Amino acid sequence: MDKGTPIVVVAFDRPKSLRRVLKSLSEASYELQDIDLIISIDHAPHNQEVLEVANSFDWKFGEKIVKYAKTNLGLRKHIINCASLAIEYGSVIILEDDLYVSPNFYSYSTQALSFAEERQEIGGVSLYNHRTNVHKSRNFEPTYDSYDNWYFQFASSWGQAWTKNQVADFLEWYEQTPNISNTKSIPKNVRAWSDKSWLKYFIAFLIEKDKYFIYPKVSLTTNFSDKGTHVGVDSTAFQVPLLTVSKKKYKFSELSDSKCVYNAFFENQHLHNYLNIEKEDLSTDLYGYRDQYDTRYVLTSSILDYKMIKQFGRSLKPHENNIIFDIEGNDFFLYDTLEKVINPAVKNRFREITYQIKHLNLSDAKYLFQNLLQQRIKGILSKIFG
Repeated sequence: MDKGTPIVVVAFDRPKSLRRVLKSLSEASYELQDIDLIISIDHAPHNQEVLEVANSFDWKFGEKIVKYAKTNLGLRKHIINCASLAIEYGSVIILEDDLYVSPNFYSYSTQALSFAEERQEIGGVSLYNHRTNVHKSRNFEPTYDSYDNWYFQFASSWGQAWTKNQVADFLEWYEQTPNISNTKSIPKNVRAWSDKSWLKYFIAFLIEKDKYFIYPKVSLTTNFSDKGTHVGVDSTAFQVPLLTVSKKKYKFSELSDSKCVYNAFFENQHLHNYLNIEKEDLSTDLYGYRDQYDTRYVLTSSILDYKMIKQFGRSLKPHENNIIFDIEGNDFFLYDTLEKVINPAVKNRFREITYQIKHLNLSDAKYLFQNLLQQRIKGILSKIFG
């Protein structure tokens, strides 16, 4: 009997979260019956209930292995240790405990791993599909083509899978103790993440080696964002639509064929084709997040003191479709940085904000304002008085 790619659930001190993700795993669809489930629990003073949840769970699709760290590893070392199991098994699927999986997550993972196996440009497989630009807290959605995946120079931490070679390549780079604190090609938000983050190093690795994660168009995991190491309060901000069917045959694109290729700034890397500009001559910054550019032409939502060549509206979604379909307006600007001019344009903040939401009535807006203000005040007082 063929042994399947193991599933590793990463846990710490959230019994409710662990119980929920294990429930979703038990309800998923599996074509194999020999799949190791490894529940890896980091050491904590008060996580006896987590151990009880892990030990009592009945796994019907193979062997269940519960690992409990003798000392606290921290999230970064814990995840890297779990990823390294790919070298032993040939591949691995990693799920943190605050996730919930689609019934089809395992089939997707094995299909994607098989596709990625011999493609050096792929550094890993994401089960999650981002719908938020984490740098700007703005809506994000990749544009659509005829394939089921898109490419992103941004590693996934909310459900990911790796082959043995992908993990080995990362570890070879990581063991050189890279210093990424001043690398401008890495978003400043990522560089500022805690030293507990393994993710920022994997993102840096992808950027330096020009590799990508492949992401699904429809997510196979969703994130409850339960309170934990990197989350202060529970949130629905990263809940995304979850595929509900249990069987699907995936059509994956080659990197060279895909129109859905995004850099670590959540920016589409093919917009130069619609502007008749060479790729190396254009910096794309539709979110207005970047503050430095090293190309002649800049496509951005920011008001810059350079010659404005062309303007686009902010109407179609996702926002790069306004460039692809050449929609007129005053929201996105193409500049030639060789010519400095004083630009009198003013950013339309109202349109930028309302573009993010379907509808918000006055009563709801008032309630949100008051609630957010109270949270901010509580946070300030907590920092002052402890």
